[in-house]
Amino acid sequence: MNYLFIHQNMPGQWRHIVAHLAQQGGHRIVVLGRRQGEGSHKRPLVHAVPGVQYRSYRVHNRYEGFGGDQPGSAFDSFMVHGRAAAEVMQRLKAEGFTPDVIAAHPGWGESLFAKEVFPAVPLLHYCEFYYRSRGGDYGFIGERSLAREMNLRARNAGLSLSLEAMDWGLSPTAWQKSQHPADAHARMSVLHDGIDTDTVRPDPGARLLLPTGRVLSAQDEVLTFVARNLEPQRGFDQFLRAAERVQRLRPDAHVVIAGGEGVSYGKAPADGRSWKNHVLDLVRLDPLRTHFMGSLPFAEHVKLLQVSSVHAYLSIPFVLAWSMTEAMSAGCLLVGSDTAPVRELIRHGHNGLLVDYFDVDAIATTLADALARRAELQALRDAARATILASYDQQRHCVPRLARLLEDLAQGRRPEAPPPLPPQVLDAGTPSLLPSVAP
Repeated sequence: MNYLFIHQNMPGQWRHIVAHLAQQGGHRIVVLGRRQGEGSHKRPLVHAVPGVQYRSYRVHNRYEGFGGDQPGSAFDSFMVHGRAAAEVMQRLKAEGFTPDVIAAHPGWGESLFAKEVFPAVPLLHYCEFYYRSRGGDYGFIGERSLAREMNLRARNAGLSLSLEAMDWGLSPTAWQKSQHPADAHARMSVLHDGIDTDTVRPDPGARLLLPTGRVLSAQDEVLTFVARNLEPQRGFDQFLRAAERVQRLRPDAHVVIAGGEGVSYGKAPADGRSWKNHVLDLVRLDPLRTHFMGSLPFAEHVKLLQVSSVHAYLSIPFVLAWSMTEAMSAGCLLVGSDTAPVRELIRHGHNGLLVDYFDVDAIATTLADALARRAELQALRDAARATILASYDQQRHCVPRLARLLEDLAQGRRPEAPPPLPPQVLDAGTPSLLPSVAP
């Protein structure tokens, strides 16, 4: 079959299914995204798959973002990306390539006009997030403003057009699906990208080399935190405040933090510094027991999780990060924020512990108690990995399901109707108060 995958940071979330289909052979696979090395996104194509054709489009640098607080600019950016991608699709069509199915991430607008170029081709959208002024990430922390709310509405205007155009959609979690308009739910499956559980697995013999030259193992007391970038949306500020108290309570605990100093979500501090430097001014950590690893290669990231005694994941209600599911797959003792996306996977006292995002004292107490009791809480680690093996295993569950979904669409078969969303994901993501220790 002919497949067209679209993602700004190609191949993005499609990389596992692209590799799977390429390995099968007998398919023509084209991946379309923004030209590498353009503007502020100077990066190599790190997930290139042999046998796959990569095509790219260009946009002017001023359209890379979503216009700050200017709603018109946000919608303009969406349209510009859509037109640029459509021009490449038109050239593919002129070259004789017609896909049997198109799979696209609509978040930046690239697939907005896919149906205008290929009207008869089924279109699958990766529905990662739909912005809300209430009940999601916006306003959970930070100040509200009319300008920002108008910008969210403008950004959703493009996403709403994409929902109207798609034949089917998928969301990686039920909560992320729930954020989309209800009238689209009947055409949306819940299907996670999946975790390579053969690679991300417990290893009692793992060793992690620190920048200081010290080597940590599972026998050490290690509190870990991971985010793509260290910022409030992923609870970095709450974690450091809690870590300061944990170090007072646990004199042998090492705090190991992995992540970049850029901004993935939200805004940088008003003083222009990184959130790391901003928050470090507010806390007093033991420099001999606090280790910033930067952005780790994946193999080192896995080692970090494998030597972890307790792992903190303190996200606001937003896209569930791969790092949390990877931590569960590695058998981490996970302490998570009691927010809707985290509650979807973590049951308090069963496969992890939940804490109020805003209660730093409770976070610190729970982390310290988990460090002290890490041996007797082994069952939570085992249950965390079992959760991933049961429903989030990449090669045994997620990729085969996605391959069947694409084939169904390409063959004109309507995918299986998705079940109703469970009631617990339909809340506003407001944290509840839970005991700080497992029952």
